[in-house]
Amino acid sequence: MRPQLHEDTAATLVGLTIVALALAVTWAARPAVEPASRQAYPKGWPTPLSSTIDKPQTWADSPLEALCDKKGRSVVVPVLMGMGWVVLVGMAGALLGGRSVVRGLPGTVAVTALAGTAYLLAGQKVIHYYNLEYPLWALGVGLLIGNIVGVPAWLGRGLAGEFLIKTGLVIFGAEVLFGRLLELGLPGLLTAWIVTPIVLVTTYLAGVHLLKIPSRPLCMVVSADMSVCGVSAAIATGAACRAKKEELSLAIGLSLFFTVIMMVAMPPLIAWMGLDPIVGGAWIGGTIDATGAVVAAGEALGKEGGEVAATVKMIQNSMIGVIAFAVAVYWAGWVEHDGQQREGSLAAEAWRRFPKFILGFLVASLVCSWLFTRSPEAALWVDGTTTGFTSRLRGWLFCAGFVCMGLQTNFHELAPALGSGRPLVLYVAGQLLNLVLTLGMASLTFGWLFKKMVEP
Repeated sequence: MRPQLHEDTAATLVGLTIVALALAVTWAARPAVEPASRQAYPKGWPTPLSSTIDKPQTWADSPLEALCDKKGRSVVVPVLMGMGWVVLVGMAGALLGGRSVVRGLPGTVAVTALAGTAYLLAGQKVIHYYNLEYPLWALGVGLLIGNIVGVPAWLGRGLAGEFLIKTGLVIFGAEVLFGRLLELGLPGLLTAWIVTPIVLVTTYLAGVHLLKIPSRPLCMVVSADMSVCGVSAAIATGAACRAKKEELSLAIGLSLFFTVIMMVAMPPLIAWMGLDPIVGGAWIGGTIDATGAVVAAGEALGKEGGEVAATVKMIQNSMIGVIAFAVAVYWAGWVEHDGQQREGSLAAEAWRRFPKFILGFLVASLVCSWLFTRSPEAALWVDGTTTGFTSRLRGWLFCAGFVCMGLQTNFHELAPALGSGRPLVLYVAGQLLNLVLTLGMASLTFGWLFKKMVEP
């Protein structure tokens, strides 16, 4: 009998296996000279796996420029091998899920090729400058093909977007290191963990009761996407509240659009307001959705501001599991409970709804966090593994997953929500509330109460 594991279980197994494999390979190739020197290895130990994965590079006039890095070396082989990693992950998911690997292989290869196209578009110099990142292009490519050309049966059999994104989120756990999150101590925790739940709950209730948006899952994924950490939070909460693919695509699209605007606008706004760079960095980290955009905007404030921005965002990322479980409990106990006697307990129903791949995310985070604190060598081991391989593979998995989401999103089902404009109003109003509350908390914690603690 072929195994038929739940998608969350399969994503957890595949994701944790990849993290373990990457750590083992990096350890086997550990440097013999100065293995504990951060100066010698600022990004961690070099890993042999880095040569097996890359993405198209930035280009200006011809897409062919994307096939060479800044030093003129060809990246064709690592790009193709990176696509191969995605195909292998997709095949593993099909095998564990009890689906035909052979029948789904042509579709998986096609999806991966479209992901490469999205990366290529995102790498164009002007587009790259404005940080119009690959998720936007991946969704766009999928939406255009799915709604104009259509999805043939052979391609449909290879669409495993949720599995690819869930596996990517499990791998992402290796990058969320609690030791680094605690470097900012209490001010970082207060800025992220107090404001975020307030904004999420307030925005969700406003969408349901004030704007009267018919779909509660849509209100939730828009609120979580905007208030927590963008795409990752939308996927996790969407799984907990059973949001439709169209609703996820709409929430992610709104997030990506406003992320670009905020990334460009916030650094000059902070300078105009005369904010301390550390306060400004905390403000950016707590409000801009995408981690990459946070880093780009934070670096415009200087080294200290950039580090604070990135760390506050990572603290928000660590809330994914808690938020997803809270949404599962709320949905089981109140949203979809009709008042009749429940067959099982609320805890059992919440557990059934809870996206189990979040447990894989937490395991990867806890293990890598523990390793990171063991010694200077172990810290460089973890850094080298994540920067050299797992973060790159996560990007490819997300990109391919977004292509699948676009292909499976029907404009006709989105039309009522888009036509009403209420999701857009909900996002803008929620983000304005987020900006005000986060600025107030960042000013209180980083600018006053704990100023001496965070001064460079």
